[in-house]
Amino acid sequence: MSTDTPRVLVTGAGGPSGVAILRALEASPVTLLAGDIDPYGAGLYIVDAGHRWILRRGDDPRFADDLLALCRREQVDVVVPTVDSELLPLALRREAFAAAGVTLVLAREDTLATCIDKWALVERCRGHVRVPATVVADAAFDPAAVALPVIVKPRSGSGSRGIRLVDRVEELEAIERDGTLLVQEHLPGPEYSLDVLARADGQVVAVVPRERLKVDSGIAVTGRTLHDERLDTFARTVAVLIGLTTVANVQVKVDAAGEPALLEVNARFPGTMPLTIAAGVDMPRLAVGEALGTPIPDGPLAFEDIAMVRYFQERFFAFDDITDLQRHAAEIVA
Repeated sequence: MSTDTPRVLVTGAGGPSGVAILRALEASPVTLLAGDIDPYGAGLYIVDAGHRWILRRGDDPRFADDLLALCRREQVDVVVPTVDSELLPLALRREAFAAAGVTLVLAREDTLATCIDKWALVERCRGHVRVPATVVADAAFDPAAVALPVIVKPRSGSGSRGIRLVDRVEELEAIERDGTLLVQEHLPGPEYSLDVLARADGQVVAVVPRERLKVDSGIAVTGRTLHDERLDTFARTVAVLIGLTTVANVQVKVDAAGEPALLEVNARFPGTMPLTIAAGVDMPRLAVGEALGTPIPDGPLAFEDIAMVRYFQERFFAFDDITDLQRHAAEIVA
């Protein structure tokens, strides 16, 4: 769409995924734009003042139309959404964005629908990879039929929100039975996040397993990459089953027998992408490059076994930069 360097808009700039992508693309020959609902979103201040935008929430019915209008006005070539609530609304409008010359670095609509509904994901993958014993907490649910302890979690959602370990039958009997919760086998082993990159043609070109050594609010703050053939095969199988055509994060946990089992799939860039990039597979650069016409190599792409700890990094600027975005946020809410 644009006539100068390609213009790439990253949403969710206040979250770990958005920040990771913006930092990964800082040295690329593109013009970066950043959007978020929060004027305090840290990643907004990675780009200059003229390229920061306050967006509507992803669950706002006006979100996709407003973002499309912004893309037209600012001559955006590529959008990289990183917020779960934005993914399906944008996928549903993919053709409208394409007609405006905007490519979405975003999984297919059917892939997203499967990953958002964790029960649908279990059903899709059952019999192909190990999945935990799972039942829907609906009117037919029998608390006495499951072995404690169990994990109770929302049927949809992300970031470990609403997930809890239940080890008393009284607590299990008290949960809502409206079909919005899953009751799942508790897996005692270590947890791994498998970062997967698939091309637009569905070929999986990279799997980078990460062990989550310390987790804070659903985000790994200490971790390591590791080569593990079982995890590689597991991730590739899941990617094919869900029809992956971009980046996803496959989360698994090891059972008592030492076998990895599927927890969920986030069909977007994960917050711990910096570790995968540092290990040698720059998934944001490769995915955005493909959106701009540069083919992704066949793979498998090599990576190193390294470890990471996360820490805060400060940026300093005039307070006017914040007040400008606060004003824009107020205008959107009004």
